[in-house]
Amino acid sequence: MTRKNKKQLHSPPATDTIPLNIEIIDQIIPDIGYTVYRECTPDWKIKDKQKIYDGWDMTYAVKGVACYSINGVPHELKAGDLLCLPPGNKRAAKTSEDNLMHCFAVNFKLKNHDINQPAVIPLPLISHIGIREDIMQIFHDLIFTWINHQPLYKVKVHGLFMLLLHRFMETAIYATNSTVNDTRIRKVLRHISSHFSDKITVKNMASLCNLNTVYFGTLFKQETGMSMLQYLTKTRIKYAENLLRSGGFRVHEAAERCGFSDINHFYRHFKHICGFAPSDCIPKKTGV
Repeated sequence: MTRKNKKQLHSPPATDTIPLNIEIIDQIIPDIGYTVYRECTPDWKIKDKQKIYDGWDMTYAVKGVACYSINGVPHELKAGDLLCLPPGNKRAAKTSEDNLMHCFAVNFKLKNHDINQPAVIPLPLISHIGIREDIMQIFHDLIFTWINHQPLYKVKVHGLFMLLLHRFMETAIYATNSTVNDTRIRKVLRHISSHFSDKITVKNMASLCNLNTVYFGTLFKQETGMSMLQYLTKTRIKYAENLLRSGGFRVHEAAERCGFSDINHFYRHFKHICGFAPSDCIPKKTGV
């Protein structure tokens, strides 16, 4: 997409116009109007070429191709692409008759907790997310929840929608994927989150998965991007930081509670992971 084409959109979806304050997403309140999994027929079309659409259109293509026209500018949406179209734009679309598009779609409106801030989603107009099983499952859950209208369904719909945004934004903006797909590694992560202060070794975690240590180590790094010991250390440090910020613990107490027997070892890893000394996050006493 050229810079000229980017400026034709009334909201700022282009990568180089993403607000530096990504935390703006924390303030949005979604109002879902429609969500569906669509297997396009050869005659599927969006005919609103002259109509300004007043909601957001988020479409995730998982198969085939569709040709969109947005404010008169052509765009191709292919499998693995995410369209995030803000309100205030003219759109039209049709699928390729030779390669019918299958997609998940959700139409919604947004408002912001802070009335002085815009209600925006800082995503490009089109991002290539890839075919993600975890994202498709969230969409299936979203659609199922939406159409069944069980008690408190809107609360769950909002939660699932925000989880989708998390997946989309970490991929499109940060080029990361925090999702762990392997059930054996997820089992280990749950164990670490509950028993991080205990003695945990690669050997006993590999045994928990019924794997040899070499394959377990390779699989763990493949799923998390770090070794198991690096993950364990980071988990312990982050829990220790949280204890220190609560104001109820001294440095050596937080270290011991989080599985560190060597205080120098704790200081070194804390400074490396957090970027500051443990004592820096202890609340300062105020008053006379």
